[in-house]
Amino acid sequence: MTEPSHNPFANLEVPVEEDYLHCIRCGTCLYNCPTYRESVRETDSPRGRIFLARKVLEGEAKLTPNLIEQMYRCLACGACNEICPVGNRPADMALQLRWLAQQVEPAGWKQVVFHQLLAKPGLMELGTLPLRLYQLLGFRTVANALRLTSLLPRQLRDMERQLPKVPARPARSRVPSITQATGQGAPKSRVGYFLGCAQNLLFYPGATAVVRVLARNQNQVVTPESAQCCGMPAIGYGDWDALRAFARHNVQLFEKLDVDVIVTDCATCGSTLKEYKHYLASDPQWAERANAFSSKVQDISEYLASCDLVKPEGRVEGRVTYHDPCHLVRAQRVSAQPRKLLQLIDGLEFVEMNEANWCCGSAGSQIITHYETSMAVLDKKMANVAATEADYIASGCPGCQMQLTVGVKRSGLRAKVVHPVQLLDWAYEQHQR
Repeated sequence: MTEPSHNPFANLEVPVEEDYLHCIRCGTCLYNCPTYRESVRETDSPRGRIFLARKVLEGEAKLTPNLIEQMYRCLACGACNEICPVGNRPADMALQLRWLAQQVEPAGWKQVVFHQLLAKPGLMELGTLPLRLYQLLGFRTVANALRLTSLLPRQLRDMERQLPKVPARPARSRVPSITQATGQGAPKSRVGYFLGCAQNLLFYPGATAVVRVLARNQNQVVTPESAQCCGMPAIGYGDWDALRAFARHNVQLFEKLDVDVIVTDCATCGSTLKEYKHYLASDPQWAERANAFSSKVQDISEYLASCDLVKPEGRVEGRVTYHDPCHLVRAQRVSAQPRKLLQLIDGLEFVEMNEANWCCGSAGSQIITHYETSMAVLDKKMANVAATEADYIASGCPGCQMQLTVGVKRSGLRAKVVHPVQLLDWAYEQHQR
């Protein structure tokens, strides 16, 4: 009598066969994958990851640390999802395998980071206090003036380079909970502004620019202080339990605000918020509420481009190019809208870069976890940027902005990295002066 086979993944959330069974190994995905282009190794390719996932799920391979590492090498840029002729989604599969690994052997540090630290904005602000002191007390200015940072190992030097000017106080304590419309006439909409973690802690100028531009275009802006992380870091590191906890909190929070639309200026946040309906679809208490929430979410450029936008009367002189964040161009299908906003600004010459929609190598924390690959992908992006001779590099994602800032400094360029809405805000401000 044959012994019944043991299923190590019984009672766990696993990908269904349709997610991996139909790969025909045609290789269409290979050229479109940034990691494969760098290493030319099959395990670094989308079809390689699909193959490994299938072997694990069918019991022919074990979920070893090395196999899990192959899933973490994926940048989750989604280029393979977009190009696959049979509809496989290898980038999503890599994320699902990370979640499976977490279910099999939970990592304690994720409980601390995702269920404690990221769930409490005040703790995150406290955790970044050393960065604020480094900036405010002049240590950063001195270190760079004396070129002390050049003594650091390359990876640490580039991590320091990617930091924007850290604000004295987080945006959460400075952006009003309600900002009244300042344009002429009655408010068009009541807009909920989802202030993400990076915008709150590092990108205060971008956050305030978003609020001003919305208000100038006759929107009342509601910015809740108690919004939690969108959940993308938890997805990236395979903790979907934390993601769902963030989703429930944020859905409930915005329900109480009675807003017409929920706007975010972070491509990563936007793509995640729009997917709450997917991640809570099997929860009968939350599925309908999550669907209603996600249906209201729009990227700031998506929302502004759909409005009767007031054309700025001021000018911003210079040349600008635009980098498509992966979570905006692929996950949300938003590409033309930010370009439309940039082309509204007098004095600003828009120049399209080659491979504008290719990943910059950020993927959240790849500069920390997979430094060499991250920088190799970035160097290709910066060669395309340099060819435009742009004065400004616009991008609607804080992670991309930080990565591009590293690229500018590594390449010796003089371009300024900005959010597209900041340029729009400057044009409005120039007229008022």
